[in-house]
Amino acid sequence: MHAGRHYTVKEILYWTRREVLVFAAISFVPCLLADLGVQSAVLPWPPLAVLGTAVAFVTGFKGNAAYNRLWEARQIWGAIVNASRAWAIMVRDFVALGADQELHWRMLLRHVAWLTALRHQLREPRAWETQGLQHNLEFQAHTFKVPERHSRIEDDLAPLLAASEVPDVLRKKNRASALLALQSEELRRCAEAGQVTEYRHVELVRMLATLYEQQGKCERIKNFPYPRQFATLNLFFVWLFIVVLPFGLAAELKRVGTPSVWLTVPITVVIAWVFHTMDKIGDATENPFEGGPNDVPITAMTRAIEIDLRDFLNDPQLPEPHKPVGNILM
Repeated sequence: MHAGRHYTVKEILYWTRREVLVFAAISFVPCLLADLGVQSAVLPWPPLAVLGTAVAFVTGFKGNAAYNRLWEARQIWGAIVNASRAWAIMVRDFVALGADQELHWRMLLRHVAWLTALRHQLREPRAWETQGLQHNLEFQAHTFKVPERHSRIEDDLAPLLAASEVPDVLRKKNRASALLALQSEELRRCAEAGQVTEYRHVELVRMLATLYEQQGKCERIKNFPYPRQFATLNLFFVWLFIVVLPFGLAAELKRVGTPSVWLTVPITVVIAWVFHTMDKIGDATENPFEGGPNDVPITAMTRAIEIDLRDFLNDPQLPEPHKPVGNILM
């Protein structure tokens, strides 16, 4: 998530510089042909205006859908924050310690382990995601780091779980689900030992069900992309418009006079840049957990939840919250 006022012009131009060169190269073609007197180098403007309008609608639809995916992901993690605080209060007030004075600590740290496993799972790459593309890798290299790509999950889980639990969790395919299952087993043992009443046990299990539900919502967004048929056709339509655009502009500018036809180049570059960048922003927004600069900051939110949970149990050494790097908060 970008945590500053806005991206700088330099950052945006650096991110799109390759496309700008391509737009310029495409727009040179009709200008050269027009100078050579090739009449087929121009196209009537009205059909291009209709095509441009259609492309604008389709690109706007994609941008709106991408924003909805991002906003839904942020709402899910907002619900996880609230459920995590509720879980901490319920564990502290519903579960009697008995002879195990570390029970509350163990259950709350296991919850932080669940958040840690979940964020690692959500950062795993998918074929349709865009952070592996050259322009995004370059921006990331100069701006920020994705913590989950620079740490191992076993190292992150080790301080949060009992030594005997770590290898069991790592053997599971869905480690986050395995950690919630461990919480349920702990609650069952507490109920059998009389440390939690039947009613309170039901409420605690219901809270685990809520956490499972929020995890499932995250997995749905992660594992089901913006439909590829829409993404593919939108990309084709944008490039079709960009390719034919200078031929229509050349026709209009040729009426002014031969020297003016070269204005096709800067005008094409600006219009093509707007359309293509709108499409590119949709690509950069539609996968809100992939580790991009526009993602939901699940790493920072996990740390904020951990601070809250430790504070509930009066931990004197609270970890520091994550801070933006290059204005990007992960």
